[in-house]
Amino acid sequence: MLKLGVNIDHVATLREARYRGLPQGEPSPAEAARLCEAAGAHGITAHLREDRRHLQDRDLWQLREVVQTRLNFEMANTPEIVAIALKLKPEIVCLVPERRQEVTTEGGLDVVANEQALAETRKRMNDAGIEVSLFINAIPTQIQAAAFVGAQVIELHTGRFAEHFADETERETELQRLILAAKQAHALGLRVNAGHGLNYKNLPLIHRVPHMEELNIGHSIISRAIATGLPTAVKDLLGLMSDYRG
Repeated sequence: MLKLGVNIDHVATLREARYRGLPQGEPSPAEAARLCEAAGAHGITAHLREDRRHLQDRDLWQLREVVQTRLNFEMANTPEIVAIALKLKPEIVCLVPERRQEVTTEGGLDVVANEQALAETRKRMNDAGIEVSLFINAIPTQIQAAAFVGAQVIELHTGRFAEHFADETERETELQRLILAAKQAHALGLRVNAGHGLNYKNLPLIHRVPHMEELNIGHSIISRAIATGLPTAVKDLLGLMSDYRG
């Protein structure tokens, strides 16, 4: 069964647009997480950025209290955030690149250039009972490096597939990259997740990628929820995922 992890960062983005710098406000990421789980989501994904542009530290502890499925903590590999992760003890962390100027995470982690640092963090997390995923582009050398680092999971960056979805030729090229990457990762003993830019229109085609365990999706769910409500948005997406055979 293909699982759904709902990224609730954009709930905090909306809150911060009105309540930036205040100790409380609406909407609540923790309440959104509760609704998503009640609607059938298999996990909740949250990214605490170094500049705290959306989620705040207090959100993490609230999420840790309410999440009943699995908390996936997206994080940069920096001393401050690593220390927070070790205290928070999510079920899994996903190490991602982080640039201050980007609105959302764009592009995958350069594992090849950061093998030693990532391997050290991976060991610290695993020693604390936390699984480690690496958010990477569908590039053979990066996948090989992810296995060398000792990650349990990779999350394939599907942004280029989503961006080129309207162009049939480019879309197929990107899809083939993802298919080959998933096969390579599986052969190396890595579990495969995917995410970025996936939505209700392009998701059915991503079913051609084998060996996937989980999709992490945020923006399209929150966008759809404006019209349908969050539980319906989650259930609609789960319906699209239900016939995945891996």
